[in-house]
Amino acid sequence: MPKKYEIVRKKVLTPDITSISVYAPLIARKARAGQFIILRASSDGERVPLTVSSTDGDLVTVVYQKVGDSTMTLDELDAGECLTDFVGPLGEPTPIEGVKKAAVVGGGLGCAIALPVAKALHDAGAKVDLIGGFRTKDIVILEDEMKNASDNLYICTDDGSYGYAGFTTGKLEELLNSGEKYDRVYAIGPLVMMKFVCRVTEKFDIPTTVSMNPIMIDGTGMCGCCRVTVDGQVKFACVDGPDFDGHKIDFDETIARAATYKEFEQRRRAEHKCRLEGMSNG
Repeated sequence: MPKKYEIVRKKVLTPDITSISVYAPLIARKARAGQFIILRASSDGERVPLTVSSTDGDLVTVVYQKVGDSTMTLDELDAGECLTDFVGPLGEPTPIEGVKKAAVVGGGLGCAIALPVAKALHDAGAKVDLIGGFRTKDIVILEDEMKNASDNLYICTDDGSYGYAGFTTGKLEELLNSGEKYDRVYAIGPLVMMKFVCRVTEKFDIPTTVSMNPIMIDGTGMCGCCRVTVDGQVKFACVDGPDFDGHKIDFDETIARAATYKEFEQRRRAEHKCRLEGMSNG
């Protein structure tokens, strides 16, 4: 029997992206698409909010990218080791009721979050077109899983090395121009990608749900970093979302605020020291 919050499986998806499956039976039973957990890798570690990518029995799988000090520390843990904290599910589930045909658009790491949304829709009987975007073929993740969660999977690469040559927005607009009609579009990924997905869907008058989890930090609303202006009102992604009507979000304001932390994250990553450094091989 695994221990509480034990990492049962760890899989490197790309040099910068890793998947871990954690023993957390209560969370696994309750988690729904779009919800997130908060974990701490160590007793003195930061709180890290990560969206649930999938559940399997008693296991909850999350996917993270090594960006700053906290995710670098998390990545040092191996299968068999335990997290200090693993709390959830938090946030509101992604609304899927009444949707018969949907396009789910994921960008990069956002595909790990698009996956459970597509699967929930597919399991509910909806027809799902899933569009996954990556910079290049070498960093495509979860392709088989996305294929199984959709009726049609379209992989896009910025450099044209695999699948559709271009951005996810180009593929989405191509599908819409060809006559595809969707009850709703779901966009999950970088803020700029979600902004331009919404510009495409506005032209076709398609309701669009976006996940604002990329701007979450402490996951409780106390830090205020995930505040977002929605239809002129201030909301917090972690407690009011993370899903919102993409056509009502002030993306320019949100993108400008999110850029505030990039320099700090890069500095902390450069300063990070792996706990294995200096250890002998003997």
